[in-house]
Amino acid sequence: MKNLIVIGHPDKNSFCYNGILKTIKNEMEIRNEEFEVIDLYRDKFTRPRDKVIKKYQDLVTWTDRIYIISPVWWFRLTPRMEIFFDEVFTPGFAYQFINITKTYAYPKPFLKNKKLRTYVTHGAPALPVLTLYVNSVKLRLVMGVYSFVFGWKLSLFTKTRQFWSVPFVSEKKRKKYLKTVINDLKRDLGPIPKKQEKILSVEA
Repeated sequence: MKNLIVIGHPDKNSFCYNGILKTIKNEMEIRNEEFEVIDLYRDKFTRPRDKVIKKYQDLVTWTDRIYIISPVWWFRLTPRMEIFFDEVFTPGFAYQFINITKTYAYPKPFLKNKKLRTYVTHGAPALPVLTLYVNSVKLRLVMGVYSFVFGWKLSLFTKTRQFWSVPFVSEKKRKKYLKTVINDLKRDLGPIPKKQEKILSVEA
């Protein structure tokens, strides 16, 4: 299967970039998986950006599976990730409103056949976000963005991971987060081929 990774963090030393993205790429490389990376903070993103948006839409059309990686800033994803949603997942390409009555329409998703995983990192701990703020980041992302373009799927909730207090947790905790990513990739991509396992054991 073809894979597309969309990274929305400006700092190459961040956990999103140097941890999650690096881990996903590594898991794909050792399995010889086909993948492309959209690096939103390294691509030329100033207006006019028609060419880069067309390139992104072509990659979304090409891929079978999409991985979204972003920190949470002000209870949303990063500005360029939000622009990605706004300008790539456009009506006519990713969804279309279908009228039921003169005053009501529903979004018909055009990307229902795409598989999706999302990893978002928080500076905040889980408790206040999940209770006081009623898990608003995940709810808004899944119900306000993904359901429009990928359709209503339970997997959109279960495959949207949130990692908490990332700047403040121990290295052991970060490794645990990355172990979660590795286990997700095993489910998505299957086990490492035995031939490749032998090569890795020799290199180790």
